[in-house]
Amino acid sequence: MRVVIAEDNVLLSAGLELLLGAKGIEVAAVVTDHPGLVAAVDQHRPDALIVDVRLPPSFRDEGIKAALEIRRAHPGLPVLVLSQYVEKIYARELLSDGRGGVGYLLKDRVSRVSEFVDGLRRVADGGTVMDPEVVAQLLAGGTNAIDALTNREREVLTLMAQGLGNNDIGKRLFVTDNAVHKHIGNIFAKLGLPPTDGGHRRVLAVLAYLDNTS
Repeated sequence: MRVVIAEDNVLLSAGLELLLGAKGIEVAAVVTDHPGLVAAVDQHRPDALIVDVRLPPSFRDEGIKAALEIRRAHPGLPVLVLSQYVEKIYARELLSDGRGGVGYLLKDRVSRVSEFVDGLRRVADGGTVMDPEVVAQLLAGGTNAIDALTNREREVLTLMAQGLGNNDIGKRLFVTDNAVHKHIGNIFAKLGLPPTDGGHRRVLAVLAYLDNTS
């Protein structure tokens, strides 16, 4: 796997480069701003991007805007966003095309090397990975369709948002695969997702979840 990193913190970007290199992941380029990220993608054609939400010059949303622009130019290019804070509007924007291959992790997660690398690989494979803290804060403000979910269904949806598959969800909750499948079916039904949309229903469920916690 080859990635491009957009991060203006030199210590963090250097640490990421060493961490990923040790895991067999090539860092094709490290950039610090929006134009640099766009240029690096055009030059290196990476398998995934790791992007800080806030980049120079204003340190507000340049990173995420660059990622969204690049996703429009290169549909489906996997993007893992790193942020110091929970900013759900950006998570929703990334998910809005329904293509998957997106992640939103807090920077604290980088110190948990195995979790971080696993999340990056899931995103690169087309999955959707949300930081547990992001999910917890979003779930705390649930309204509308989310309120119709049972406690167990909310637990399942939380784990879905973190990128876990049915088998892993079952292990976390100590239930069978059949039970997980039933819960997910109920979630899809309560969130009004079409039963024929098998390819992206998990992404759509998470998107509906975010939309109902606005």
